[in-house]
Parts: sequence; C-alpha cells; structure tokens
Amino acid sequence: MTGRHSAKLIGVISDTHGLLRPEAVEALKGVELILHAGDIGKPEVLTELEKIAPVVAIRGNNDRDAWALEVPEVRDVEIGGLAFHILHDLKQLAVDPSRYDVIVAGHSHKPKIEEKDGVLYLNPGSSGRRRFKLPVTVARLKINDGRPEAAIIELAV
Repeated sequence: MTGRHSAKLIGVISDTHGLLRPEAVEALKGVELILHAGDIGKPEVLTELEKIAPVVAIRGNNDRDAWALEVPEVRDVEIGGLAFHILHDLKQLAVDPSRYDVIVAGHSHKPKIEEKDGVLYLNPGSSGRRRFKLPVTVARLKINDGRPEAAIIELAV
C-alpha cells in the first residue's frame, strides 16, 4: 500500500478532462478524502480538489502532458482499514482483485457500482464534459463498520 488514510467518507471523481464543474465541487463538500480515477486534464483540477480534501489521484490515458507524468498510473491505498486499488481503465486490471476490498476505475464515463466475489467495483462515471447521453456524475463512498458503501450522485448540469 502506498498510503494510509483514516477517512470514513470519500469522494470519488473521474474523467474531468480539465473541467471541474461547480456542481461536482458541491457534491464533494464534506468528504475527508478524494480519489481521482484519471483523465484529470489540467493540474488545476487537482489544486481545486485539494481545497476540499486531500486527493489521491492516478493519471488516465489522456493525461499526457509533462505535469501528469508525476502522477502514477495506478495506486494502492489503505483507507479506513480497507485496501483500495485505483486505476483508470478496468480492462487493464493487472492484479488479483481478491487482494482488495475496493477497486476504483473510470475511463468508460459510465457510472457503476458492482460487488463481485466480495470486492466492490466502483466507477464514478464522468464529471467533465458530457459524453453521448451518459449522465454527469461523481460518487461518494462511506466506510461503515469496515464495509464500503458507495452511491452515485448525478449532477444537475
């Protein structure tokens, strides 16, 4: 694990593509930690998110500028006693998922919460520019009694 956090309320965001909407900021208020699952777009997105809570970010396939090379492609973190694996594209999962409690991925722009073999898979969707007719979303994840509980929040944009 590359970091340990005691947070119990986590904001999860992905695919901002340089656009941090005020509705996303509002939806993330009150969280203790923010996970960004890649395609950040601009370093200012992370700077603004840091004003809300500490940020754990990974880079996505569109994060190719020099600043983004400092951001890892995958992260393993412990949050509230749970093991998290964060990557951009779930299709590129290269670890045994059973080692983790939560796997966070973005890329598809499709929000999804799924539990499989005791692992919670969370895709917060995209909070950047709308793609096709997909909703614009973020997610909130709560850790209750050692169990992750996720919810997708659709932004009114």
